[in-house]
Amino acid sequence: MSIRAYSVSLENKAEALQILTAIGADPAGCRLMAPKAVHRLIMLEGVTPGQANIIKQEMLARGGEAAVARGVANHSIKETAVLLMGTLKHYEAFLQKLKMQQFGLPELVGRIRDVLYNLEGWRPYELDCRGRKLRLGERTLVMGILNVTPDSFSDGGRFFDPLPALERARQMVEDGADLIDLGGESTRPGYTPVSPEEELNRIMPVLERLLAEIPVPVSVDTCKSEVARRALSAGAHIINDQWALRADPEMAEVAAGYGAPVILMHNQNNAVYRDLIGDMVEYFREGMEKALAAGIPAEKIIVDPGIGFGKTVGQNLEALRRLRELRCLGRPILLGTSRKSLIGKTLDLPVDQRLEGTAATVAVGVAYGADIVRVHDVKEMARVARMADAVVRRQRFC
Repeated sequence: MSIRAYSVSLENKAEALQILTAIGADPAGCRLMAPKAVHRLIMLEGVTPGQANIIKQEMLARGGEAAVARGVANHSIKETAVLLMGTLKHYEAFLQKLKMQQFGLPELVGRIRDVLYNLEGWRPYELDCRGRKLRLGERTLVMGILNVTPDSFSDGGRFFDPLPALERARQMVEDGADLIDLGGESTRPGYTPVSPEEELNRIMPVLERLLAEIPVPVSVDTCKSEVARRALSAGAHIINDQWALRADPEMAEVAAGYGAPVILMHNQNNAVYRDLIGDMVEYFREGMEKALAAGIPAEKIIVDPGIGFGKTVGQNLEALRRLRELRCLGRPILLGTSRKSLIGKTLDLPVDQRLEGTAATVAVGVAYGADIVRVHDVKEMARVARMADAVVRRQRFC
């Protein structure tokens, strides 16, 4: 009998333990070997040459590796990025040693530990949306888009009146929507901002009907604290802020005061980045700190990479391709690619012919770590998400 050889991919220590157990290794040995089977790459930025030299020496001494700029050795540069490379076993020994160093390095230990911990994944949990529950982590949830605006890029004007909007929401729930996202201000390129009063005039008649007749949580898509306050006072369940609590200084306190979960979306006014994901992670960490300081618990924070906002087509595709890197934040990820211009420009298709392109981005997004997908075509994308889940989440679906 010939010996077979093939590769194996492992995402975390739990998967390593699973495969080691399947081999039949001794249980005690499994616990010792699992940290050696999981390899992690961690990027550090803003490191001085003195710090970088110590980091590299200590990582090498533990059996790992650290890449630094050439100017680190002779201190010809002011700072460098450092790419750490090692198994969980290497990192544990490295961090124990780093705690005993000087030059501010002990403070770095906690940050690296947080990244390593978050990359192991979070357990499914029940999100309390002001009385309505969402089970996060067991399957990909589907958020149905309901725009009550005259100028949205995809369905502007179709659901401007309360009755058609309510019927649309009912249909989305029937088609598999786990929650509805209600928006009263278009954010398409070149959009005209509206006042809080106009936004409220658009959403409140619809919101009141949704809250009375729709059984799933309703999210309100706004970056204005006054709109959020009125919507939450009426009973809205979630705030979806396209500026991650940055556009209005009172938004975090309003959401916290009502006990509402928040969705923090990445956004900026240009497409200039040092490193796309590195900059996005820093943006999210600042938003998360603001939320936590206001009293919003970590489990009520969801992050959204903001596909189509402050990014070129290439950067949007890169953000989707590198979506799993956002797992270092330890928060559920919402992905909104539905009918967006990156699909139109990639496939050269108008907005009403982007169903297949949306399906491709949803499937890839689920494979790369999305926990919620925000879509227009609920029935079709719920099926795509369910099929992707059957592969990625390793669950059986009946």
